[in-house]
Amino acid sequence: MNPSPSELQPPAQTSPRRAGVWLAPLVRSWRLFVFYSAAVILTGLISLMFADLLWRTGWTGGKVLLMAVFVVLFFLVAIGCIHGLTGFLLSGTAERRRITHPPDFRTRSIEGITTAIVVPIYNESAARVCEGLRATYKSLEATGQLRSFDFFLLSDSDHPDRWVEEECRWYELVRELDALGRIYYRRRTRNEGRKSGNISDFLRTWGSRYRYFIVFDADSLMRGDTLVDLVKLMETHPDVGMIQTVPGLVNATSLFGRIQQFSNRLYAPIFITGLNFWAQGVGNYWGHNAIIRTEPFMHYCDLPQLPGRKPFGGQILSHDFVEAALMLKENWQVWFAYDLPGSYEEGPQDMISNAQRDRRWCQGNLQHAMVLFARGLRGTSRIHLLLGIMGYLASPLWLLFLLTFAWILIFKEYTGLSEITVGAFTPFLLMTGMQHAFLVFAICMGVIFLPKILALLDLALDPERSRAFGGLRKATLSALAETAFSTLHAPLQMLWHSNFVGTILLGIGVHWSPQRRTADGLTWATATRAHWVHTLIGLLWGGAVWMIDHPSFWWFAPVAAGMVLSIPLSVLTSRSRFGELAQQWDLLLTPEETHPPSELAELRERLRLLQESGEAAPHALHSGLTDAALDPYANAIHVSLLRESMLNPVQAERMRQLGVGQPVVQELSKRALTHGPTALNTQEQLQLMADPDAMSRLHRQVWLLPADELAPAWQAAMRRLAR
Repeated sequence: MNPSPSELQPPAQTSPRRAGVWLAPLVRSWRLFVFYSAAVILTGLISLMFADLLWRTGWTGGKVLLMAVFVVLFFLVAIGCIHGLTGFLLSGTAERRRITHPPDFRTRSIEGITTAIVVPIYNESAARVCEGLRATYKSLEATGQLRSFDFFLLSDSDHPDRWVEEECRWYELVRELDALGRIYYRRRTRNEGRKSGNISDFLRTWGSRYRYFIVFDADSLMRGDTLVDLVKLMETHPDVGMIQTVPGLVNATSLFGRIQQFSNRLYAPIFITGLNFWAQGVGNYWGHNAIIRTEPFMHYCDLPQLPGRKPFGGQILSHDFVEAALMLKENWQVWFAYDLPGSYEEGPQDMISNAQRDRRWCQGNLQHAMVLFARGLRGTSRIHLLLGIMGYLASPLWLLFLLTFAWILIFKEYTGLSEITVGAFTPFLLMTGMQHAFLVFAICMGVIFLPKILALLDLALDPERSRAFGGLRKATLSALAETAFSTLHAPLQMLWHSNFVGTILLGIGVHWSPQRRTADGLTWATATRAHWVHTLIGLLWGGAVWMIDHPSFWWFAPVAAGMVLSIPLSVLTSRSRFGELAQQWDLLLTPEETHPPSELAELRERLRLLQESGEAAPHALHSGLTDAALDPYANAIHVSLLRESMLNPVQAERMRQLGVGQPVVQELSKRALTHGPTALNTQEQLQLMADPDAMSRLHRQVWLLPADELAPAWQAAMRRLAR
């Protein structure tokens, strides 16, 4: 069911103004200068020491390249370190430069303010989506502010079985919550533009009805108080265009998922606090769990097609960064509500699923190179875009660093040229070459691990929060386990990301597929297909370094170990039983497990019951067309939604283009009756199912025709329905 276009009323217009929490340019520039100056100084000092180490045995072309790559990589590491250090220093202090200060915004009324909560989905688990929506709805209902919000399931699913399952579960949800006219379902006939196109299409049709909209992912969940606070913040600050919450990872069951979840909940607070220090009102948007002011978003954020061929040209995949940049370009603020609790999401449950998600993000972030120098963007927006790009280019740079180091070893071994040792230009260090190398290595490791140490120290200074992680001792053991896993996982990410960047540069794009969110566990065959190349590289590379130079091998051993152990590491960390074992030992705990909010507790219980009853499983193959044609309940829902959507002229035109009402659909209907649903391929099923009159006729004919004129599949489906 969809709101009628005749009901739509434009929201009150707002315009950006330099007021509220907007920082004076001088203050904002000062924070930015201090932050990145610290990273530059740290990089300069350590780079000087590394240059001195290379200088000891004379410069070569390989060492020049090694030095250049080191500077770039260390600068990226230094930025992360300064984020953690800044966040730690500000943690627990009265940091006034945040969107939630002062807290009296909660006294503001939102009576008469309309907000849409939109959930774009694409072949997702309809059971999980609807249960998450149920938990959010009931939490919002408990605040007494439900009348200010509407919910929209925006489907782009292109599989008949998923389509009908979504419709039936949507109606069951509406019926159980008595939410007719509050929770809407809409499916696009053509999923142009993926997620961003789905939201844009919704806004063009019904956006003028809502002053704000809040974007969810299929696995998002937010507490009602958090949703109300976001609207009140937007009302308090009329110059703010977006507020991005910081979602906490929840509901992980596999060991990999629990490691990622623990890492997110322990380290993210100080990192995001540090990020907010310099971002302030020129923050970023991560694509979900954020509130957006509708009118300026519709006016300024209709993204263009990038010039050139895919994968760099065409639609912008990582649309969120660009949309934030466009809002900032027009003087609308973008903030991180980093201290606003009650925002959650779920993550991948195994290393391969995580890499598949990274593949999509990698292409989208590399596309930002086409946007980086666009006219009119703020300098801070360019920093956000550049950091996103470098998040993936860092891996091939690290691979280049290791390959260059290996080449220097090979050149030294097989040319037989002796090194001419010269004095260091930091003679006051009074160290041998080996001591010098170890010092540089130790400092680099210290810079990498300092934020983790500071996160644990921050936990130790807050006993109540420490108990939420199972106590400081258990949290420390968990952090050590997470660090050990990250050490082994990092080389695999390096190889994966390097491969992603390489294939993208060669013009190989990415297909749009739903994220696998369940923790089924990887089979050994699946892991072997995904990791055999990694294992082979680790064995050959590690063996070569050992043969050339024994001492250098031990420096390379952690990298080789991650590659060689990739198959068992991937399989074992994907298993739920190891995640459950860690939970039994009070390891990798998070606050949402030790003190779960009622919304999460209810969601977990309902999903458990659905899993035990088998109702959470996706419908059988070809069940979509079968159910929509045979089941009176499913047919009534399906046909009603189709006819409702045809009230929209744009949707009606698209359906006409698909052949709705044309003779070809009648031919598809006859073939389905005679030979069964399997006689139609996926596209033919979708074409038939998009015609409300054809589906009504098919429903009547299936039940009225004699059994000998029906395909055996229909007869079997009738017996199943009768049972």
